[in-house]
Amino acid sequence: PEDPSVTLFREYLRINTMHPKPGYDAAVRFLECVGTDLGLASQKVEVCQGHVVLILSWQGTDPRLRSILLNSHTDVVPVFEEHWTYPPFKAVKDSQGNIYARGAQDMKCVSIQYLEAIRRLKAEGKHFARTIHLTFVPDEEMGGQKGMELFVQRPEFRALNVGFALDEGLASPSDTFSIFYGERGPWWVKVRCTGSPGHGSSFITNTAAEKMHKVIDSFLGFRESEKQRLKSDPSLSPGDVISLNLTMLEGGVSFNVVPSEMAAGFDIRIPPTVDLKAFEEQVAAWCRGAGDGVTYEFVLKCMDQHVTSTEESDPWWKAFSGVCRDMKLQVKLEIFPAATDSRHIRAV
Repeated sequence: PEDPSVTLFREYLRINTMHPKPGYDAAVRFLECVGTDLGLASQKVEVCQGHVVLILSWQGTDPRLRSILLNSHTDVVPVFEEHWTYPPFKAVKDSQGNIYARGAQDMKCVSIQYLEAIRRLKAEGKHFARTIHLTFVPDEEMGGQKGMELFVQRPEFRALNVGFALDEGLASPSDTFSIFYGERGPWWVKVRCTGSPGHGSSFITNTAAEKMHKVIDSFLGFRESEKQRLKSDPSLSPGDVISLNLTMLEGGVSFNVVPSEMAAGFDIRIPPTVDLKAFEEQVAAWCRGAGDGVTYEFVLKCMDQHVTSTEESDPWWKAFSGVCRDMKLQVKLEIFPAATDSRHIRAV
């Protein structure tokens, strides 16, 4: 027989909340039912059309105290089904107990873990002074613009009176738990190169392609140096270095025409320890070095470098790290390499 918590997890995984058309309504209905079953108060906040944040609350004995927020997102990223062993929304469990489904790690497992932890604590007759809120938010995989980013600005969020929040991390293959206290800021940069056009049979001078070649060399040369820095220093984790990837290339009209313009898109993730002004100057220098008619613009430029305190003098950190010590958990403090909704909570 399957543990009821695993059955519940697989039920949640079968709800297709994949972009570009996530089934948010079905997910909210499912989670609301689980909340009702657990005797939790429920509230729905529509932050924009079709995007609802569900709040499930376990009232504390002293609700004036700052609350604990357990956050998770309901949406999942798209799948390339032909590369899957089993259909991604069937939640097939093999003979080893492995469960195959999109969202299994990111992050439907965490949502169910929160709910099952509350189920157990309630079954043990536990009560807490602080109110515990669970939020289930949409749109995290798209940057949270139609989810957490709007929610934190609303009176319903302020009314939760949050003191401490937990959000997603990464599954650990070892016995060490990673604790992420900050994250890298994403910069999406588009570089445009303009130059002389002409016929594809001639040696045109000052072409957009030659300039683009220099731009790509500079950007990817830096990528290689950061990659080597991470590789050669065992004390560094991915969140400590700048990652940079060429993700888009545009340009050209025909095989036999030298184009007058080309563009490249770069996805850059920057640790909170980096001087952003100096790094932007570096980007500008790479573009200047490629010649005239080379410009750059930001499609996304995260300037928020807040991190959560991990000083023992901080009462929230002290409470959290103290429990980790009591439970003899091996923990490692890290900067999260990608982006989560935590950054919107940190910002407020």
